[in-house]
Formats: sequence, C-alpha cells, structure tokens
Amino acid sequence: MDTEESSHKNRWFKMIGRFLTKVDHIILKTEEFILSSAVIVIFIMVCGNVISRELFGPSIYFHSEVARFAIVIATFMGISYAARKGRHISMSAFYDALPFRARKVMSIIIPLGTSIALFFLAYYSFEYMKYIYETGATTTALQVPIFLLYMFVPLGFVMGGIQYVRNVIINLVKKEVYIGTDALDYNDLQPEERKADENIQL
Repeated sequence: MDTEESSHKNRWFKMIGRFLTKVDHIILKTEEFILSSAVIVIFIMVCGNVISRELFGPSIYFHSEVARFAIVIATFMGISYAARKGRHISMSAFYDALPFRARKVMSIIIPLGTSIALFFLAYYSFEYMKYIYETGATTTALQVPIFLLYMFVPLGFVMGGIQYVRNVIINLVKKEVYIGTDALDYNDLQPEERKADENIQL
C-alpha cells in the first residue's frame, strides 16, 4: 500500500511539474511577444513620424502617445524577462572576485532583496494607478484613459518580483550558481560555453 501511495503521489507531482512548466513556457512566450511588439511599435511610430513630416508635411498627431505606451510596456514588462535571463545591469566587480560559496550566498540574498523591493514598488505604483483611475484622466490625442498606461507598472513589478523569487528558489535547490532562472553564473561557464553564450546574446 505504501508503495502504491508513494507511486500515486509521484505521478501527481510529475503532472503538477509538467503543468507548471507549460505555464512558465506560455508566460515566457507571452513576455517575448509583448516585448518584441512594443519595440516594433516604437520603431514604427518614431520612423513613421519622421517620414510623414519629411514627405507629407504634418506629423502623425498620435505618435508620441503610442510610443510612450510602448516604451512603458517594454520597460516594465521587461523586468521579469531580464531577471529570468540574467540580463539586468549589475555592478559585479566585487561579486566576480568572490569564491564559489560566497557567490552562492549572494545569489540568494540579492534576488531576495530585489524581489522585496519590487513588491514594495508594486504596491505604491498600484495605489498611484488607482488615483489616476479615479481622476478619469485621458490622453490628449487619442482620449485613451491614462490608467491603462500606468497599469503596466505594478504588473511589471509583480512579475519581476515573482521571477526574482524563482531565482532564489533555483539557487536553493540547485548546486550551481544561477544569475537567472535560465542563466548560469558567467564565472562558472567554460571558455567555449562563454563564447556560445556571447553569440546568443548578440
């Protein structure tokens, strides 16, 4: 009976693990789509406005509002993606000089502190978004409610905070040092792996 019960629990754990992996994959693809779309929109708005002004005279009257929306979305929705890939800018001179054990401890403390800060910012940005919503303010050109722009700020902070918690967990359960859920510490890569990683970044 104990063996059957243990086997049954293992199957459930595997099913839950596969489900969470699929959810994580969907979130990753959604983040990639949102970020790539936002960058494309920024490019179209900026370049389109220049072309319109040079060839036809008038500017596209709504270009700055659409570009601003896209910049805010790309900036704050990119927090989670960059944390996952270990791509946030960091001052790592001191960290790189540390031995493995010290880097392992830091790889837990740093993302833990960052996640707390992001959840703290998410709370206050949500309160600000509620204030904007209550004022009923809209953009000048398109008359779009401004709170739709600001709602991506707390959402981005929450997603980033969750991702940094995941970074803490993976460093607790894995023996290697991870700077992101999908990224091993650069210091622990072999030279040939570093070159491959640099090519991927490019």
